[in-house]
Amino acid sequence: MIKRALLSVSDKSGVVEFSRELSSMGVELLSTGGTAKALRDAGIPVIEVSDYTGFPEMLDGRLKTLHPKIHGGLLSRRSSAQDMEDIKKHGIGTIDLVVVNLYPFEKTVANPNVKFEEAIENIDIGGPTMLRAASKNFGDVAVVVDPADYAMIIEEMKKTGDVPREKKLGLAKKVFEHTSRYDTLIAGYLTSVTEKELRFPDYLTTSMQKVAVLRYGENPQQKAAIYKEKTYGLSLPDAKVLQGKEMSFNNYLDTHAALLLAVEFRQKACAIIKHNNPCGVGTGKSVADAYAKALKTDSVSAFGGVVAFNAEVDAEAAALLVNIFLEVVIAPSFTKEALALLSKKQNVRLLEMPDMLLPGKNRPGSWDMKRIAGGLLLQDWDYSSEDVMAIKAVTKREPTKEERDALAFSWTVCKHVKSNAIVYALHDRTLGIGIGQTKRVFSAQIGALNSCEPLKGSVAASDGFFPFRDGIDALHEAGVTAVVQPGGSIKDQEIIGACDEHGMAMILTGNRHFRH
Repeated sequence: MIKRALLSVSDKSGVVEFSRELSSMGVELLSTGGTAKALRDAGIPVIEVSDYTGFPEMLDGRLKTLHPKIHGGLLSRRSSAQDMEDIKKHGIGTIDLVVVNLYPFEKTVANPNVKFEEAIENIDIGGPTMLRAASKNFGDVAVVVDPADYAMIIEEMKKTGDVPREKKLGLAKKVFEHTSRYDTLIAGYLTSVTEKELRFPDYLTTSMQKVAVLRYGENPQQKAAIYKEKTYGLSLPDAKVLQGKEMSFNNYLDTHAALLLAVEFRQKACAIIKHNNPCGVGTGKSVADAYAKALKTDSVSAFGGVVAFNAEVDAEAAALLVNIFLEVVIAPSFTKEALALLSKKQNVRLLEMPDMLLPGKNRPGSWDMKRIAGGLLLQDWDYSSEDVMAIKAVTKREPTKEERDALAFSWTVCKHVKSNAIVYALHDRTLGIGIGQTKRVFSAQIGALNSCEPLKGSVAASDGFFPFRDGIDALHEAGVTAVVQPGGSIKDQEIIGACDEHGMAMILTGNRHFRH
């Protein structure tokens, strides 16, 4: 039976109404500081913890509930004669219900101007200690960390005066998930303020919150769910869904790829993704212009694809988007006129994500993580952005201004194509993309075969070095006049010689951009 409850909450939503119900059922209420004041102001009988323990709050509020009369009341097992004898000898009463939510550490450190001292003072000590103690003794103590559970507690108490054991166990599980996440956030914050460089911790702790169970995974026989982490960068799970069917596992993967490519560009850009690879990218004076250029690269593959824009979608662009079946369109915003047009395609998922326009938030935070059997690979995100416009050519001929513009564009796109990758392009659009071949020359040949128009006068980017001159010969045969690649092959001189032989310009960036 619940006869005594202890309440100490930072989030006071619903606590007055909840406490009034408890009090009406004859439950004695203990409380601290602000929570006690809120209950007194509402006319609800409450005993201050300091009066109950006979020990005052001290250390500017740091020490309030860390007392044997509190923790003895929480940890004592009602079925243990020894426990009951111990607490009786020391004048300790049992506490049957604990209602605690913690100092708002997460909200505090979300402020970019927060002072370190303020963050430290928002690390709760007594709260987690009470929660853990009550959860350990869940057979005898009900513990509530989520205001959403208040209604269930009252409903159960009205039936029997207590909460069933199985529900107490569920509440205890929720507590340990909550305190684990709380500690993870603190560890992450302390790491962020003490480490100048990105550090890989000896023990990786991360906290993910389930957003939704998905219909299935990559294939119908696979179960799946989506989780989100606390990040100060781009967060696709937080994108606002304006219309359309439920997002699928593959929708999220493709939208992630499209989003990361679109935000690479400063000018208005559009990226069309299919099976996690670009099938067309364009830039233009308007989003409609950018989309038209991207679509032209491979309009067949774009069918059923995902489209990302880095600027607001207007009616002109929407009028083009409705002419093809698309899975997802993501953009910083949509005009009312665009939404009206796109509403005719009710199944297309529209995602709004203003953060992609915010400096400092327009890229992912934390680490890039990839699962392997029995482990996890961590790396920082590939933010490298080589200045193709400034790098001196290694060939006899320097690229023209037009070629450099096209090389810069193709190099940006190539970074987002599965390796081995070859991207044919002009200064504002892709022409052909060779994806994921085991031989680089195959990617060059496939990219040429997939081109939307003649490649004469185009440029090409390669995500890795050319191991043999056959790749250069294939590009020349396709009509390419300039090439950008990382370099680093033992045959670099032979590759440079092949470019000179064909009258091609080539620059080496020194950095590769593999995507496995």
